[in-house]
Amino acid sequence: MSKHAKPVPKHRGAPKHAHLAQAPRKAARNVVVMSSVAVAVTGVSVAAGVLGNDVAAPTASADVDALTAASQADPTVVADRREPVLSRSDRRPEADPAKTASLEESTGSAITAERKLSESDPRDIARALLGEFGFSSDQFGCLDSLWTRESNWRVNADNPSSSAYGIPQALPGSKMSSVGSDWATNPATQIRWGLGYIQARYGSPCGAWGHSESHGWY
Repeated sequence: MSKHAKPVPKHRGAPKHAHLAQAPRKAARNVVVMSSVAVAVTGVSVAAGVLGNDVAAPTASADVDALTAASQADPTVVADRREPVLSRSDRRPEADPAKTASLEESTGSAITAERKLSESDPRDIARALLGEFGFSSDQFGCLDSLWTRESNWRVNADNPSSSAYGIPQALPGSKMSSVGSDWATNPATQIRWGLGYIQARYGSPCGAWGHSESHGWY
């Protein structure tokens, strides 16, 4: 006799508290789903960040490449970005043409006056130069007497016995080169040297003349 399956009563319901047994499985599934979602969101964020960096980097690199290429093609591109360097000569004001012309005119006038002075009579030169050494015009009489005795106001007066030379009878004549290289021929040079010598040694032409009167020389 075959065995028959024991019929299950249809009126038997589901066991009590069956939903409690299924709760842990549902919770586990929810945790898995939420974890998956979190991982996906994190992945999207990371991908977005990496993508952003990948986009920004080529932009900066492109700027550098563009600047490099431009500087190689035209060196003035980089030079234009540098501030100009000013030298002191750039800050120096331009010369005033009027002042320059005035200075040149004054220099030319001084040279002309000196040339005319050297061509004048030696006595007139001496009168004109007395003031340069602080002598008043009343000293000229003593000076005239002194140099008339010494050289008679001759530029080339040469004393063979002493080698004294010129209007002031400098001994030796080459001493007058301290005033000018033309000491042998220029009366103004000789007179300037003579007045300087008198000032330093005797104080005035009248002092020199007084010594010459008492000693026969000065």
